[in-house]
Amino acid sequence: MPTPAPSSPPIVTLTTDFGTEDAYVPAMKGTMLSICSDARLVDVTHEISPQDVMEAAFVLQSARPYFPDGAVHLVVVDPGVGTERRAVALRAEGQWFVGPDNGVFPLVLDQASPDAIVELDDPTFWRDDSPSTTFHGRDIFAPAAAHLADGRSVEALGTSIDTLEPLRWAQPSTGAQTVQGWVVHVDHFGNCITNIRRPAMAEAAGLENSTPPLDAFPPLKTYAGNTTLQALHPTYGAVPEGDPLLLFGSTGYLEIAANGGNGAELLDIRKGDSVKIVFEEPSE
Repeated sequence: MPTPAPSSPPIVTLTTDFGTEDAYVPAMKGTMLSICSDARLVDVTHEISPQDVMEAAFVLQSARPYFPDGAVHLVVVDPGVGTERRAVALRAEGQWFVGPDNGVFPLVLDQASPDAIVELDDPTFWRDDSPSTTFHGRDIFAPAAAHLADGRSVEALGTSIDTLEPLRWAQPSTGAQTVQGWVVHVDHFGNCITNIRRPAMAEAAGLENSTPPLDAFPPLKTYAGNTTLQALHPTYGAVPEGDPLLLFGSTGYLEIAANGGNGAELLDIRKGDSVKIVFEEPSE
């Protein structure tokens, strides 16, 4: 597959757990601009929970489809920094990805196979040949991302490899009239995003259409946190202000939220909490 041309000017996104109070993020940005001065650096987020690889993958997976071909996605959520875990770069679906080989990229790509993967083992493309054992983001990953943005092929940056460290999302379980899942992310607004999509709910409800309209679902009860929710709604504003609700959000996943409020706080829900949906038996 031909290598896509970099965006013009080239785009590099950053997803980290570094926060914004320290020099870590600007050190990476300065490193990249020293190599590719016209790069457009886009912050996806630096507020990933510390060492939470799955959260990083969820956020980037939700954002990356909206970037053009040739964008470079730099991910530094790296609990294994300095260990034997590999540093990698890859090309997939018209974009590039750079970061630790800790399972984040199979999640971001929904297990799709990359077109090319390399281990970043060539010191020529590091910041220097003695990288810090605690800051590969600055010394290995940022330079690799900048070289890709500057037009270097991914194959030039290191040794080709065939596979990535696997990591998979846990899928909801479905049964007759039931779906069991959990909260995988709580966003800035306190919306509790589950791992349950509309097709799983349709299957449990016994519907033939895998993406039915909301009014096709039979009555249900959803058990989460300290409450039971009994209806699906199309918008946050479909319930009175401050009330909790259940809806499919922009990511396609089922959310538990509160109109104008923080659903996680209101309902005492945390990431990892169980969510159970029970549909009423169809009437005879």
